Amino acid sequence: MLPLDTKPISTLADYVVIKALADGVMISGMTRGKETKFHHSERIDAGEVVIAQFTDNTSAMKVRGKAKILTKYGIVYSGMPEKE
Repeated sequence: MLPLDTKPISTLADYVVIKALADGVMISGMTRGKETKFHHSERIDAGEVVIAQFTDNTSAMKVRGKAKILTKYGIVYSGMPEKE
């Protein structure tokens, strides 16, 4: 049993914000279940923003291209070399 002030953490309904930093950024949603499959993809251009949500059907997202990804855990950049 959980203490009264503790709530279980769920990734369902978590949102991520993806902002394209260049043209042609691809965002793909992947399914949950026995087999992981791509179920949706979007192409966005520089300056465009997608707000995506993890759901019962979406367990992962793949971002290809230069983008800024904002989550409750912090900011991640895709398609760019890591700064040491």
